[in-house]
Amino acid sequence: MNLLLLPPGTSDGAVTLSDSQAGHLRSVLGVAPGDTVRVGVIDGPMGTGTVVHLDATTPQVVLQCQFDTTIPDAPRVDLLLALPRPKVMKRLWAQLAALGVGRIMLTNAEKVERPYFDTHVLEESVYRPLLLEGLQQARDTRVPLVTVHRQFRKLVEDELDGLSNARTRLLADPGAHPSPATALREHAAGRVLLAVGPDGGWNDFERGLLIGQGFGPISMGTRTLRTDTACVALLALVHDAVTRPGA
Repeated sequence: MNLLLLPPGTSDGAVTLSDSQAGHLRSVLGVAPGDTVRVGVIDGPMGTGTVVHLDATTPQVVLQCQFDTTIPDAPRVDLLLALPRPKVMKRLWAQLAALGVGRIMLTNAEKVERPYFDTHVLEESVYRPLLLEGLQQARDTRVPLVTVHRQFRKLVEDELDGLSNARTRLLADPGAHPSPATALREHAAGRVLLAVGPDGGWNDFERGLLIGQGFGPISMGTRTLRTDTACVALLALVHDAVTRPGA
């Protein structure tokens, strides 16, 4: 845990922890009075917390917190993702948050099994703690917005513009396409929306629909990768390209 995330609305002053976070501070970090830790408010500012009290009879830890006056910007990359297998999606939640995604739009595709949409992994009570885990790893406070869309065509044609104002849209597609860095060379500013398909890739209709809505194909080569591998690699490359244009 590289950042201790505290509930929305937390402000400067004393904060008492008595849950797993307190246990982590005591048993993993081995904090003592006077030690400082990095803290952040969910969807709010970051700051520091000074340990002022360790209860000898309970697992409580009391921090004196002071937060910055500014809130981190939301990540500049949004993700349109064909829903992968539930066990893969469960692994991905924390990684997506750690890599930095402003919004996650999960959608259908021909190669997405319909029962995937009924999994408990899409319940907020399941995925939100995993998103927070990823944010604490990456030292960020901005929780990705999550929406689930069973109708691919309706999402792309009717809903997408209202969900993401990304000026640049990229379509991951194995083949002879520009790399993310090449495609983003002319787009140093603004948001980016990345579309990643299922394990077997987008079909011709899905690919054509996305291209018709302004998505430009990009590629990391000719290999067809699993969804989780492709997401992690592509997000890393896209973030590198938008934070270091022309590098």
